[in-house]
Amino acid sequence: MQLYEELKRRNVFRVAAAYIVSAWLIIQVAETILPLFGLGDAVVRGIVIVLAIGFIPALVLSWAFELTPDGLKRDKDVDTKQSAKWQSGKKLDRVIVVILAFALAYFSFDKFLLDPARDAEQFETARREGRIEALITNFGNRSIAVLPFADMSPQNDQGYFSDGIAEELLNLLASIPEVRVTSRSSAFSFKGQNLSVPEIARRLSVTYVLDGSVRKFGDQIRISAQLIDAESDTQLWSKNFDRKLDNIFQIQDEIASDVIQQIKGTLQIAAPKQRQTNAAAYALYLQARHQRRLGTAEGYKESVRLYREAIAIDPSYPPAWDELAASYQSQAVTGLAPSEEAFALAREAALKAIEIDPDYAPAYNSLGYLAQYYEPDLARAARHYRRALELAPNDAGIIGSAGILLHTLGRTKESIPPIEFSASSDPLSAGWKYMLGLAYLSDGQTSEAVSLFEAVLALSPEFSLAYHNLGIALLLDGRPDEAVAALQKEKRENWRLIGLAMALFALAPPNDQSLAEVEGVDAAELALNELVEKYGDSSAYNIAYVYAYRNQPDEAFAWLKTAVETGDPGVGEVISQPLFNNLHNDPRWIPFLAMIGKAPEQLAGIRLDVVLPD
Repeated sequence: MQLYEELKRRNVFRVAAAYIVSAWLIIQVAETILPLFGLGDAVVRGIVIVLAIGFIPALVLSWAFELTPDGLKRDKDVDTKQSAKWQSGKKLDRVIVVILAFALAYFSFDKFLLDPARDAEQFETARREGRIEALITNFGNRSIAVLPFADMSPQNDQGYFSDGIAEELLNLLASIPEVRVTSRSSAFSFKGQNLSVPEIARRLSVTYVLDGSVRKFGDQIRISAQLIDAESDTQLWSKNFDRKLDNIFQIQDEIASDVIQQIKGTLQIAAPKQRQTNAAAYALYLQARHQRRLGTAEGYKESVRLYREAIAIDPSYPPAWDELAASYQSQAVTGLAPSEEAFALAREAALKAIEIDPDYAPAYNSLGYLAQYYEPDLARAARHYRRALELAPNDAGIIGSAGILLHTLGRTKESIPPIEFSASSDPLSAGWKYMLGLAYLSDGQTSEAVSLFEAVLALSPEFSLAYHNLGIALLLDGRPDEAVAALQKEKRENWRLIGLAMALFALAPPNDQSLAEVEGVDAAELALNELVEKYGDSSAYNIAYVYAYRNQPDEAFAWLKTAVETGDPGVGEVISQPLFNNLHNDPRWIPFLAMIGKAPEQLAGIRLDVVLPD
């Protein structure tokens, strides 16, 4: 009892209580504030450790010292009759009450304001991660990534061929429903990086990795392949093939069959067979595909020439016709060829692929794209996508394309799961993350959209329009200052002006009299005027939603009319564009949609149900 009374007299209990409450409040605030500055869990842990270490010294100091009017003195040096312990105790009581009040205020702020937003973000993160976990659980250990094969040719000039062989093996394995195969864009993103197989497998969430090399000289070919168990980093299977080029398809079939034997477990899985063509035509086909993927004007032109050469040798090879359609599409959408002519040639090529093989799913996917963006006929596009899904129900690319059509139809909630599926099947694809960001933006999930566009830029800093859409996402998330900063990094002037005309307006709306002289008001008007002057002929649709966002409906509808009259392709996305939200209650909105065939009752009859793989 004497020790207890002495601890009480020296205010040790009060100091302990004040210290614990203060430490708790500091930790809670640190956990909330530090992540905003890019400081993670390590810094928070450091704060917790320092506060824990400081607890005992604080108690020792309160035992050994007393705060007097003359300063801090050792307790034994203070006359008990002149001691101010009781006054210090009262002050400590007040400090504890104040800290508890702050703690209660912080708890209320965190519980009722921060928690809902944080919980929503965690829910969305869990939902996205859950899609990947579901894929992993469904396929068990039957997951594989096919890495680009090394070019070992004497002149080291057959990279397109070695990459093409690896991609064809990837496609062959991907045709097996029981096996999860990482997409080309994710698997090939590691080309040239000095990463270990276990690290690559971890990033792609796969159990096995297939890689190898190709040596081509004349009509002879040597392919070396190996299958690696990523968890143990051990080689399960390897084989060398020395054959004539004419035997390339048998080699690919044999590799795929041997890989399946290694990973199928107790399942009975039939080995896939490669679609065959003439060896010379096949080499041209692989070279053309490589040229198309360069994404350059010369690359597109060269790919068309090479595909035509391949088709001249074997006109009955559907993949060459469908890839030719893709080259024409690329020329059309990038303005490298007259769109009317290029889209017509693309449609002709895709139809030729289906004429040769009525069950060739990729060609229906191509026709769906053309019907959606070129004709435009959304009902026909839906029919093509339905047929593609019937033929290839597990194809992640087709599933995602159908999801994009749902997005165009204004069925935003339905569009997100298919696009999420494609994004999770291709985790390192900037393109699918970009499309998912657009879908989230339409659905009002603005903070999630911001995160996705930031991820796009992390994967591909030069990704077209990523800065523009990041700026729009920040703007709709209520962060116009950050939106301006992002939009100023957009390299394409017309898109930069489109975004700034809205973001600068949001910073200083002219109807706010207190901000009438703020520079942002003038800057917004200057950006809009420059946009109209320079790009009024080509960006009528975009100018319309700038005015809609600025709540100027008369101007918005006038520019929408111009967009329709000039055939602006952007009109096709008018339903899913969130920047038109201010017009949705305007009595002119539904009649406008009806005029262009996109009123709700007109689209309700278009049937497209996307069933995700179990």
